[in-house]
Amino acid sequence: MKQAKARISIGLPVYNGEKYIGQALDSILAQSYTDFEVIISDNASTDRTQEICQAYAAKDGRIRYHRSTQNLGAAPNFNRVFELACGEYFKWAAHDDVMAPEFLSKCVEVLDQNREVVLCFPKSRIMDQNGKFLGVHPFKAEATSPEPHIRFRNLALNPDTAFQVFGLMRADVARKTALIGNYPASDLVFLAELALHGPFYEVPEPLFFPRYHPEQSTKRDLRAERDRIVWFDTSLKGKILLPKWLYLFGYFEAIGKAPVGRYERMYCYVQMVRWILIPPHFRALGKDILLAAVKIVRSLPSILKLKRGSRVIQN
Repeated sequence: MKQAKARISIGLPVYNGEKYIGQALDSILAQSYTDFEVIISDNASTDRTQEICQAYAAKDGRIRYHRSTQNLGAAPNFNRVFELACGEYFKWAAHDDVMAPEFLSKCVEVLDQNREVVLCFPKSRIMDQNGKFLGVHPFKAEATSPEPHIRFRNLALNPDTAFQVFGLMRADVARKTALIGNYPASDLVFLAELALHGPFYEVPEPLFFPRYHPEQSTKRDLRAERDRIVWFDTSLKGKILLPKWLYLFGYFEAIGKAPVGRYERMYCYVQMVRWILIPPHFRALGKDILLAAVKIVRSLPSILKLKRGSRVIQN
């Protein structure tokens, strides 16, 4: 029999998550709100992730397991689970985080009762690799204002750990965005773009438990944005890239296609000028250009050698 469409789609992108993914799936399946589907997209894991996920899928028909033949990078994998979703509401889930049983029910209640809210998320209580709680994370950026440009300003100029991206959102609104870009901190750009479509709502209870541990992507050998960009999209390996400029252009693109008035759009552009003038951002933009220029100069001899070789073959 054909399974009825679930109201909530939970997308879980994963790569080599054998250590924690069982706990993540257990917390999802323990939700008091049960009308959901779980879409797992395995980015060609080389550990026991496939075995674990297939075992869970065999036990619960709400779980769908998909596996890529090669590692596409985090951004394509995050976007893939969204593209496979069919629910009215959507939530990304990380393989190493867990959530309280009331997470979905509390967020669904808010979205059902407040049509203008586009994203609902609870407070986050951080835990370590052993499950020990380290404290509640205070969100710096407020996105509940009725004014789109104020929400955008707060999120763009007060970058924070993007735990809100793991909240429950309206899928039809998220489809109007660029989703997760193939550059570092693109989840922050996504949140700012989503906020241009409507306000966020924070459930005051700590129902989300993100995990900090040594195996996290940002804790390993990804020391700088230029190192991390290939983690976001493996197809970019070896290419000359400007990650901070991609980040900036992501904001400009979000403003350009946002459903806001002329005044609000201009206000958002002005905020991005302020963003550029923040010293660390200004220096990072300049460093991007300098490093790209150095890489181009260093690659010139090999490019010229290839051109000379092609001329010889043609002659």
